[in-house]
Amino acid sequence: MRRPSSASKVGARRPTKAARRGDTLHEDALRSMLGDDPNNVRAFQALAEIVRRRAVSQVSDGDPLTAPADETEARRAADLAVWSLAEELAGNPRAWYPLIELARLSVGDDHEGTLRRLATAAERDPSGAALAEGLAVLRDAELPGEALGLGIGHWRPREHTPEVARQMVLAALEAERPLEAKQHLRAFEDHTDARKTASLRAELARMIDEA
Repeated sequence: MRRPSSASKVGARRPTKAARRGDTLHEDALRSMLGDDPNNVRAFQALAEIVRRRAVSQVSDGDPLTAPADETEARRAADLAVWSLAEELAGNPRAWYPLIELARLSVGDDHEGTLRRLATAAERDPSGAALAEGLAVLRDAELPGEALGLGIGHWRPREHTPEVARQMVLAALEAERPLEAKQHLRAFEDHTDARKTASLRAELARMIDEA
């Protein structure tokens, strides 16, 4: 409560004349957390669940115990609500996780936009966590070739989190490029913490041998 107020409106709950709901205080607390750190994954997911639930209730008959008549419409409304939230938070120049969520929602409909959002997220995050998440989004969408393209353009093996190496090797194997997977594993050997990554390197080497 003593946190100084900010002039920024990114992530702030929009004014409304609707009656205050029971989760309003929770929502405001989550938005405050995301204002401080737009990449707080747990806070984003909790807030996304609130806006998703609210969107579904608005297309139902008003009874929260009754399922919406049109599940497709309810799912679309929920996705649009999360999209709006992520787009709002992505306006913060430090935000990369909201861009990952936008890419996850658009991967089936907007190929170029998805790759652009994932590339921007990777550029905003020096740790490599955003790149690892982006690679996972593309792999989940069965786009390992695109994942490799994204990784090759942004991966810094010595500096990035080891999870990027895992995602790169798995993407290469899924794309049926075992020799390329071996090259990525060799690049991963340049990581600054060799002892910390030894078990992961051994695990990836076994996967490559099996392939």
